[in-house]
Amino acid sequence: MSGIFYVIGTPIGNLDDITIRQLDTLKAVDFICAEDTRVTLKLLNRFEIKKQLVSFHEHSSKADAQRIIDRLLAGESCGIVTDAGMPCISDPGEVLVKLCAENNIDIRVVPGPSAVVSAVAVSGLSTRRFTFEGFLPVPKKERSERLERLRGETAVMVFYEAPHKLKTTLSDLAGFFGGERRISLCRELTKIHEEVLRLTLSEAVAYYSENEPKGEFVLVLEGAQENSGGDITVEQAMEQVNKLISMGEKPTDACKAVAKETGFRKSELYAKLQ
Repeated sequence: MSGIFYVIGTPIGNLDDITIRQLDTLKAVDFICAEDTRVTLKLLNRFEIKKQLVSFHEHSSKADAQRIIDRLLAGESCGIVTDAGMPCISDPGEVLVKLCAENNIDIRVVPGPSAVVSAVAVSGLSTRRFTFEGFLPVPKKERSERLERLRGETAVMVFYEAPHKLKTTLSDLAGFFGGERRISLCRELTKIHEEVLRLTLSEAVAYYSENEPKGEFVLVLEGAQENSGGDITVEQAMEQVNKLISMGEKPTDACKAVAKETGFRKSELYAKLQ
């Protein structure tokens, strides 16, 4: 009989957020899979838990994954954790969950804090619907394509971002969604320097041009208003066109995309590029 694979949430910053069930499960499993064993070891040492740690991260091979599955099939139980929060969400652990499901291995969740849900809860924006987008692609073309797909999204959008990329991302978001779109920037949630800034995109760009970003960010971006395209000026439309072109789009494709979103004619926008 195969063992059980436990998906175990851990604190996103404040170790006092650990739960009794999480601690009991970490103590009970035969081994623990961790994204960064050094980070997880600090957690285990804090609560005096001694377990074998197996590294599993984005660069792990199929053979690494199969070795873990083989141990589960042999009857051992395993817990998977990530560096902070819920594992297997925009996280390498999803590979193991998929393999466990394919091999009929019992998967159980031991829930814990989530940076995504926590950020949405304190954003001050509508929480009826939201979409989690994780980290935006780095290459300009892929990033442009992703943001273009989100242009008309009416649900709140949630992104992760690292401090050294924040300024570029805010500039790109302002170019696609307009400077007046509201955003909540949630920094270092549950940690000593926790901060939530509720600004427009233009205000956020200006703020971080004068203040160097520090810590990990969750960005909660307001969704589009229904039928809001008619309120945009041609100047604002051209800003969007130029932003798309700067990110690698062909001028004709950029004009076509913005025309579809705003109601202006493609030919009218293209003529203003000449």
